[in-house]
Amino acid sequence: MSNHLKNSSSPYLLQHAGNPVDWYPWCDEAFEKAKAEDKPVFLSIGYSTCHWCHVMAHESFEDIQTAEILNRNFISIKVDREERPDIDSVYMSVCQAFTGGGGWPMSIFMTWDKKPFFAGTYFPVHSRYGMPGFSDLLYAVITQWNDNRTKLLNSAEEIIAHLKKSDVRTDVKDKNLIENAVQIFRHSFDSIYGGFGSAPKFPAPHNLLFLMLYAVQNQDKNIMQMAEKTLIQMRKGGIFDHIGYGFARYSTDKYFLAPHFEKMLYDNALLIIAYSTAYSITEKKIYLDTAEKTAEYILREMTSEYGGFYSAYDADSEGVEGKYYTFTLNEIMDILGEEKGIQFAKTYDITASGNFEGVNIPNLLKSNDLDSDFSDEIHKLYNYRKNRTELHLDDKILLSWNALMIVALSVLYRVSHREKYLQAIKNAKKFIELNLCNDLQLFTSWRNGKHSEKSFLDEYAFYITALLELYNSTLDKSCLKNAERFCDEAVRRFADCQNGGFYFCEANCTELFINPKETYDGAVPSGNAVMAYNFVRLYQMTENEKYQKLAEKQIEFLSAQSQDYPAGHSMFLIAKLLNENPPEHIVIAVRNDSDFQKIQKNLPFLANVSVVRNSIEYPLKNDKVTYYVCKNHTCLPPTNSLDFKAK
Repeated sequence: MSNHLKNSSSPYLLQHAGNPVDWYPWCDEAFEKAKAEDKPVFLSIGYSTCHWCHVMAHESFEDIQTAEILNRNFISIKVDREERPDIDSVYMSVCQAFTGGGGWPMSIFMTWDKKPFFAGTYFPVHSRYGMPGFSDLLYAVITQWNDNRTKLLNSAEEIIAHLKKSDVRTDVKDKNLIENAVQIFRHSFDSIYGGFGSAPKFPAPHNLLFLMLYAVQNQDKNIMQMAEKTLIQMRKGGIFDHIGYGFARYSTDKYFLAPHFEKMLYDNALLIIAYSTAYSITEKKIYLDTAEKTAEYILREMTSEYGGFYSAYDADSEGVEGKYYTFTLNEIMDILGEEKGIQFAKTYDITASGNFEGVNIPNLLKSNDLDSDFSDEIHKLYNYRKNRTELHLDDKILLSWNALMIVALSVLYRVSHREKYLQAIKNAKKFIELNLCNDLQLFTSWRNGKHSEKSFLDEYAFYITALLELYNSTLDKSCLKNAERFCDEAVRRFADCQNGGFYFCEANCTELFINPKETYDGAVPSGNAVMAYNFVRLYQMTENEKYQKLAEKQIEFLSAQSQDYPAGHSMFLIAKLLNENPPEHIVIAVRNDSDFQKIQKNLPFLANVSVVRNSIEYPLKNDKVTYYVCKNHTCLPPTNSLDFKAK
């Protein structure tokens, strides 16, 4: 049994290629068939490591009777949200407008001209918990389509009109965005267990990065303590994989104990950045250790032989969420022996009754000892776990997420000085250049030798940041030059020159009824916020006034969009902080390549650095490497040594 998904490259679509549902990928053929047969379209959006997508697939899409209802009355379309984030973004807005919330799997009912008239997320196979059963819902939609179609079409037009309304604000009434965001975080901070708000708790590393930058600039120890408490709690909790390393998607409880077990590339990239930043500020080894262990996981299990980084590992194995990651006490004792088993169990909260649904998630939440060396035991448990059961890997390679990992490893390289991270960065950059880039045209995804045909704002925004961070780690001027080239191209393709900001799809080039401007930070920072950061950093590095003007315009645009809830726009606020209080500008004067190679190994964590050789403008002092440092419109005397800590 197969449907129209069998030739797809997406792992998510291929997971449904054997369903009895006659799925189509998003294509003209599907919509033309719906029109010709006068049928509504059922659009299902998800991704390959999504737990509830698996549940709905097993309950409904693998069910013959449900498939017959869909096949007889609908044209059914499957979309991988990671390959088509434009479709996901637009219909997520639809889902939120209909239901007040969103998530995956996303279920959209619409006309053949792509106008939605009903939306939701997961629906159980039978009615329960106040939710309609999926089959019941299908029959209800069919009845309305046949008997009350005018009402449905009016509903579709109303929701489209609502979404098309310009909610883009241009007035900035509140100038205290940064302080207001800090106050929101203060009030929602969980001083006992770390994190913000109640369960579920997401890592949101960009929020922590904002708080740490604010704390450093304002010498606010209380704000730094909030970030540190959260970082330590996550490191101790079950959201961190103490056996194989890396972080899971989020915590289902307030303690950071029980995660939603899927591991995403972007979470781990952002967390490497956050822990590396914390180490650069505090020099506490636990932060560097966490960043390096997370990088070890990525390089060991999520890096392709070609250098690109895979997307995600599933939460489920053998149909059970978390089975791969959990242990019984008997397993621990059998593998480690009685003496070591008892020690390990005591340290990592392993009990006979279990700490999670009768089994155990290794964690250090009840232990004050983060320095215990159980490396041999962890190695044994890792090998045992690896052979006990298997996880599904989403092995497609996404440009924007790969760019984030380049940023992460670049930042980690600057605090660890370990060459293996720089080599991994170079391999990933080469992979992108060969497979996801054609001059200035970027592509969203790659798998099995094929790249997608589309790209969106995020690809450009994150790749520019990757080039900037690689320049910061190597002072390779070609990286800075390419960052400028891609930045100019992003402006050309995506900028709304009239109203400010950047469209998600190329301006006037979307096949959907709206072209969104995403400004709110979700699991990853918004493309608009990252572009603000890029403009600020490019101006500071190049002193090209073109980027200063772009930065000012983008900051003005985002200031208007973020004033209702500035804490949801942390990446933009980072750009704003850096714009208002730029890092030091450091010119390093060297004699030759030998001097240059020495300074490369000890570059500042955050600064605007350039290097000159045999410059008349920047002469050498004492015929040695010389540093010219300027900050706050004041230049210090040239010096032969410089402490780069937290610069």
